[in-house]
Amino acid sequence: MKFGRKSTKAKTTEESVDAAAPTPADEVETPVEVETPADEASVSAGPRDAGEVDLEGDGVPRVDLTSLLIAPADGLELRLQVNEADGSVQSILLTGEDGAVELRAFAASRGGDMWSDVRRQIAAETSRQGGTATESEGPHGTELHCQMTVRTPDGRTGVQPTRVVGFNGPRWFLRATYLGRPAVQPETAGIFEEAVNSLVVRRGEGPMAPGEALPINLPPQARRMAPAE
Repeated sequence: MKFGRKSTKAKTTEESVDAAAPTPADEVETPVEVETPADEASVSAGPRDAGEVDLEGDGVPRVDLTSLLIAPADGLELRLQVNEADGSVQSILLTGEDGAVELRAFAASRGGDMWSDVRRQIAAETSRQGGTATESEGPHGTELHCQMTVRTPDGRTGVQPTRVVGFNGPRWFLRATYLGRPAVQPETAGIFEEAVNSLVVRRGEGPMAPGEALPINLPPQARRMAPAE
């Protein structure tokens, strides 16, 4: 799996504490490489809590981003969305040839159902911006299918579809937003959904307010590279 880094030009402080915040559209990419073991063992369905996984003994190589541990997947590139103003990582992107999935993890109440609240917030915000949001049932429960009118790089108007899936964990909440073909044709999203299912979430033991973003940090074995010209 390749490893990459993106930086957002505008401040995104609201996104760090809002589980319903939309995906930033304007980004500058800075490629990063990370070495991962060649032996990629199979992983069972998830996402799972770090307390439920034998991270040292299960033989699965993972990229450790502090709150999210990601098993490498052939055909996907791992990128970070970085706030250029303060250097903080806002979210993770797993990108492929025909789409991507954006990952964000947040603190939540024990035994709570943050996804129901976040789903309503996303639907309301999408409607406020002139888009549509429709619920449907998927493999992990209720999904939200959104369509937003956006301005393309060449100045034309287009429609951006997204498919949002939420996972309520023990004191954490994970939001996966599918983009591109995986958003409109879920049956083709196998490689992306397998990557999401293999995720391990490490919330930590410290006190955090519900909705506060879990920290994402670049692993020490990654090395930053200059952007290609």
